Amino acid sequence: MKRMWLTAFLTMISIFVIAGCSNSESSKTEDGKQIIKVALSDEVNPPFLYTDDKNNPIGYDMDYLAEVEKRLPEYKFEYTFGEEEGNLVGVDTGKFDFAINWFFKNPDREKKFLYPEHEYGYSLTTLITKPNRNDIKTLDDMVGKKFTPMSPGGGLRSILNGYNAKNPDKPLTIESMDHPSNAENLKLVANGKADAMFINKSTFDAVQKELNLDLKAAAVVSKEPLYVVYNKEHTELAKKMDRVTAELIEDGTLSKLAEKWFDVDFFKGLDYINEKGFEYKNK
Repeated sequence: MKRMWLTAFLTMISIFVIAGCSNSESSKTEDGKQIIKVALSDEVNPPFLYTDDKNNPIGYDMDYLAEVEKRLPEYKFEYTFGEEEGNLVGVDTGKFDFAINWFFKNPDREKKFLYPEHEYGYSLTTLITKPNRNDIKTLDDMVGKKFTPMSPGGGLRSILNGYNAKNPDKPLTIESMDHPSNAENLKLVANGKADAMFINKSTFDAVQKELNLDLKAAAVVSKEPLYVVYNKEHTELAKKMDRVTAELIEDGTLSKLAEKWFDVDFFKGLDYINEKGFEYKNK
């Protein structure tokens, strides 16, 4: 009986060793590069991320990752499209090494994921109004006015919540709605049923390209830094990529990519961005 148990034990050990070797080998390319599994959101967001006519991912995010990969030749990035929340679960469980898709920092995510020190880009948050509205340029102007409904847990809502925390005497009125439609919200503004919509400029451009409503981007009111989100175990990978990101900012590479995809260098200040007119390209 003891011999049978010993044989079974040794068999199990052999299986684990073989499996471990197999996983180790499968995580490298033929030329010895470590394969890094990257989660991309299938909720495409041009010009940050979308697909070409052959369904290949393109955009600012992909150009950024290509530059990182050039400077870290020991790595090979492999991309998988998935639903955003599923991607985050995959990063948390180790299915993916990191995810990229308009991720802001927030306390809940910082508990689960590893964030780098440097942002790789910015989301420019914008107030969308009817063209004849010249009274709305800042969040202060929205006190006593009506926003379109917002998701209670979204990144944009957290910005407005932060504003209210700093201005308790003159808070913004925010209506909550699970899974609000950007298209329907823009229609509310166009029809005069809401004063403004608070939305990322590139999201507005993508929806407006389809709807062609009588609306304008009144002003960019904030720059929200965007980060790659890593599995907490991947400190070495995160440290290396963060160093490269800092280099890409310092040498102007990311500024050039911003100009390429957005027609504006969003690494500069809001005064410059608003003066520039923030008329992004509709790719």
